[in-house]
Amino acid sequence: MASLDSVRRRRGHRTHRVAVLVVTFLAGLVVLPGMAVAAPGVQMNAADVALLNGVRLAGLWEMPAGTMAADKGQSARVREVGAEIARQHGVLDELVVQAANKLGATLPSDPTAEQKGWLTEMQNASGAQFDQIFVTRLRVAHGKIFPVIGAVRASTRDNTVRKLADEANKFVNDHMAMLESTGLVRWQQMPPAAIPAAQQDSLVAAAQAGAAGPSVAISTTVVWAVFLLALGAGGYATWRITRRS
Repeated sequence: MASLDSVRRRRGHRTHRVAVLVVTFLAGLVVLPGMAVAAPGVQMNAADVALLNGVRLAGLWEMPAGTMAADKGQSARVREVGAEIARQHGVLDELVVQAANKLGATLPSDPTAEQKGWLTEMQNASGAQFDQIFVTRLRVAHGKIFPVIGAVRASTRDNTVRKLADEANKFVNDHMAMLESTGLVRWQQMPPAAIPAAQQDSLVAAAQAGAAGPSVAISTTVVWAVFLLALGAGGYATWRITRRS
């Protein structure tokens, strides 16, 4: 017959094993919600990213362009428009940064090489020439981003992106109207209204092609797989510990 001390030790080992298993199970449950790196319901795709990047890049060069126009524009209207566009892009930039932070997206921090070239072109111009370059460059740029906003607004599955598209649409529409109010828009030189094919490399193409693209939301299957793997690893570790005991 086993001694009283031996029985107590076996009971103590069983109690210890049960306690460790319970802890392991609870740890596994913690892994489950913790794996949701992307917020539930987030459906970021190429179209959403195209909008975020497009809005951000617009602000990175149009804010300094507007400030430049407010300082050196020849006509009073160009100076007024420049100051207002710079101010509004500051507001829009805050909105896109907030949206990107909420979605866990990384935004560009510098204008593109082409946009930097436009700023250099404006810096080297003066008088009526500056006014014309400012209006032409910004009006063409707004015309390019405008259909992207509409495409993303129509197809995005994410409420944060949809809200940003609504806000961006208001700003861009106002900016086009302000630029047109200067009387300097050369309509004959404006690009024709044509939406590129989805395979072409453009913001619109990215919006169209990405509308049905894969989302970055984490699959529940992956979450459960990680959960079960963690639980199994914990069970094995528990068995090793109890065996040594």
